Amino acid sequence: ILQNLSQTPVLREMLKEARMPGTTVKIESPELSMLYFFSFKQEPQLIKLDQPCPLTLAMHQFLTEMQETKKGVVTPKELFAQVCKKAIRFKGYQQQDSHELLRYLLDGMRAEE
Repeated sequence: ILQNLSQTPVLREMLKEARMPGTTVKIESPELSMLYFFSFKQEPQLIKLDQPCPLTLAMHQFLTEMQETKKGVVTPKELFAQVCKKAIRFKGYQQQDSHELLRYLLDGMRAEE
């Protein structure tokens, strides 16, 4: 899940912008613009960002490490700790479904907006 999210350009850019509170981010989707080019004009979304919260900051830090590291191994300790604070079911070492992690991670970040 985290490898897939690390390859999501819109998420990476949004998290990069999220570090600076009060920033307004313009989100455009080139794929949708081309898909709907002939039927209607799609307006970009403008989102004003507040102070980033712990889960969002941990996600940004983790994705940055994944993109920039040369050491080979990246450990999501802080990100996992923040997810566990939002969803205690992930504490411990029980097996969990990856789609549940994705849901709790994205819902947790959205709740911090």
